[in-house]
Amino acid sequence: MTDELSRPLGRKRRTHPGRWLGLPWGRIFAALLVLAGLGIGAWIVLVDDPQGGRPVADAPVSLEPDPNPVAEQVASDPAPVTISPVVTNGPSIITLGETSPSPDLAGAPASDLGQDLFEMTENGPLPRVSSSGLKPYEAYARPSISPQAAGGRKLIAVVISGLGLSDPTTREAISALPGTVTLAFAPYGSNLDALADMARADGHEIMLEVPLEPFDYPQNDPGPHTLLVEQPTRDNLEKLYWLLTRMTGYTGVINHMGARFTASAVDFSPVMEELGLRGLAYLDDGSSNRSVAPQLARQNDVPFARVDRFVDTNPSQTSILAELDNLKTTADERGNAIGILSALPVSIRTLADWADALDQEQYLLVPVSALSGMETTQ
Repeated sequence: MTDELSRPLGRKRRTHPGRWLGLPWGRIFAALLVLAGLGIGAWIVLVDDPQGGRPVADAPVSLEPDPNPVAEQVASDPAPVTISPVVTNGPSIITLGETSPSPDLAGAPASDLGQDLFEMTENGPLPRVSSSGLKPYEAYARPSISPQAAGGRKLIAVVISGLGLSDPTTREAISALPGTVTLAFAPYGSNLDALADMARADGHEIMLEVPLEPFDYPQNDPGPHTLLVEQPTRDNLEKLYWLLTRMTGYTGVINHMGARFTASAVDFSPVMEELGLRGLAYLDDGSSNRSVAPQLARQNDVPFARVDRFVDTNPSQTSILAELDNLKTTADERGNAIGILSALPVSIRTLADWADALDQEQYLLVPVSALSGMETTQ
């Protein structure tokens, strides 16, 4: 009765929103959430189970790769690449130092000759002497008749330079010229390996042109990676390595220009030494009488020869034929001669016709390697 009298007029007594059946359910629920969070935190801290109860399977992992028995055998006992020479019934083979070029190697694509004759670099295959001592010069030389077996006939070697820059002209030279004509490739062609293999398959001996500094450089520029005088030796050798990787299967190099460079023993000597270490020959194009190449070649055991005559300085058929006759005269006087022509269509066609008409009873066309190491200068 007292409660009834103290209640305000016109109002009913309401139950507190947080209470039901007289209990503070909101606070109870909040307390339960806090307790659950504390329980989870205690579980993480006290129980070492980073997988959170997920199924786990242990698998042993080894950082050491399984050994490859073939690789281990090659690494522990490398077997040198050996190539058996083929016995032929043809003329005797020209002697090159203490060894003779193998007939089966002379015409084989360079990619088929075994990788022991070159080392792979970031720029490509770099020639080297094989583990058995076989030199690229010996392996890739075209077999030829020896001077002793020539029966008094004069030996003439002819080189076509500047090949590889024009694909049609290079293919014409390969197919139109006899295999005894040596082909020299410029290092800037885009299809050198394929053309070089084609030339070798057709029986040609091949060489690589190396650009060297002339006296009027840079007005007269032989091209990229030209070896220069008064440069650090390492710089020139790096350029040489790049040039030597342009193709494979060649017996040696021939200078492209380079009157100033070949006259500097200080700059030229490390290059010739490198050629000797890698078993390559050097052919001097004969354009400079100041070249120290003969002396450096002898010092480094580099097979050496020198061109006697530029045949197509005047690129006309009549003039070329006259110079080829002069080349025969040089061979008459000394017993051998070397001529060089550029890769011009008129030069290739004229040389092909002249070679077909050459008197085989008096003269023999031979690759440059047949005359390397012989005295070819006046």
